[in-house]
Amino acid sequence: GEKDKMDASIESSAAIVNGVVYVGSMNGYLIAVDLATGKEHWRYKAAQEIEESSPAVSNGTVYVGDLSGMFHAVDTATGKAKWTFKTGGEIKSSPVVFTDGGMEKVLIGSYDQSLYCLNAKTGVVLWKFSINGPVHATPSIANGTAFLTGCDEVFYGVRLSDGKEVLHVPSGAYTGASPALLLAPPSSSSMLAFFGTFNNDVLAVNITTKRIVWRYEHPQRHFPFYASAAVTPSLVIVGGRDKMVHALLPKPGTNKGKAAWTFLTKARVESSPAIAGQRIYVGSNDGTLYVLDLATGKKLWEFTAGAPISASPAIGGGRLVIGDQDGKLYCFGG
Repeated sequence: GEKDKMDASIESSAAIVNGVVYVGSMNGYLIAVDLATGKEHWRYKAAQEIEESSPAVSNGTVYVGDLSGMFHAVDTATGKAKWTFKTGGEIKSSPVVFTDGGMEKVLIGSYDQSLYCLNAKTGVVLWKFSINGPVHATPSIANGTAFLTGCDEVFYGVRLSDGKEVLHVPSGAYTGASPALLLAPPSSSSMLAFFGTFNNDVLAVNITTKRIVWRYEHPQRHFPFYASAAVTPSLVIVGGRDKMVHALLPKPGTNKGKAAWTFLTKARVESSPAIAGQRIYVGSNDGTLYVLDLATGKKLWEFTAGAPISASPAIGGGRLVIGDQDGKLYCFGG
């Protein structure tokens, strides 16, 4: 892998679009580099550090938030701001772009306790949804709804068209992870959401019945789950501060979640896994990127970066890109 050095920690996960990698850094820059060569196209100076907010790209614009609470829409061609929008708190949430009623819109969460929906072209606020705590997590969208895990121990469904609350399930736990959604066959009307909590467990919520279906807690190791899960119809993959990657069964048949396998790293896993084919890619704070077999959890390959990897892997154009806390950006494959 070629590496490109930023001057500060990269905790933002990259976006790969049309052969260009976009990533934010703790030195306050959003950079665009060539996927094939690692050559920098441009760098854009945000108002403050870009921490966990990971860029989203759509229609020639890259969106990202910074720790001053400023949300930026940047031209992918020039690296110049199209518009900015100031929230009242830090942004660690990542933007989600969607189209509704023929208009492109973007969601962003802020520590000012609000989820904003903006006109993606102009940055004008269309609606805002407030909770009783920071909006740290990134919403997941499906069926015209944004699903949001709140730091106020509630799992929300918010209608995308107007910001009205349509789901309110108390989770009983502080949650930093974003919900991972799975349409449960055979009836696709039934949808499950999975997220780990600071109560040291992972929850499955049936969105259709508005019920918590199961909670999973490791029998011996009781640590918070901070990273978000990745799901396939057969497994829910999630890393924990217990240093482990857990593969859980989506429908274990009881109200207690069940693991198919676990894999132990040497430090906490704050990176959210990426699944491609039968492989799982996940970083650990032990400074290693692991490639695991989806079905068995067997380690297929590892790469040691030497600095903690808390960002999540980005896969695109036949390559995988990830940054580490030393500010190195790595590209694999191709």
